[in-house]
Amino acid sequence: QVQLVESGGGLVQPGGSLRLSCAVSKNILSFDAMGWYRQAPGKGRELAAEISNGGATFYAPSVKGRFTIYRENVKNTVYLQMNSLKLEDTAVYYCHVVDGDRLIGGRGAQVTVSS
Repeated sequence: QVQLVESGGGLVQPGGSLRLSCAVSKNILSFDAMGWYRQAPGKGRELAAEISNGGATFYAPSVKGRFTIYRENVKNTVYLQMNSLKLEDTAVYYCHVVDGDRLIGGRGAQVTVSS
């Protein structure tokens, strides 16, 4: 069973930056895609960013231009660099991998944007 462990969350002021990391217990190139969902308080889960096995990226309109998803294959790790953070970016961020018709997720990392 593949395991995903997120790290890098925390408290940051508006306009600040954070980088989330997701360490995967298996060769990440074996998956179809990797990415990050987020869930804000009282809201549904939103796909924030995703990167395919071939390197194609997707960003939600709400984060495009501010967030960057990338990976280090040798470390089996995917990252989410978050810049120009806004209050509405406050959420639990969940790393996931796509394996065929399965989506496997981590336990989440809290990101709080507050002044």
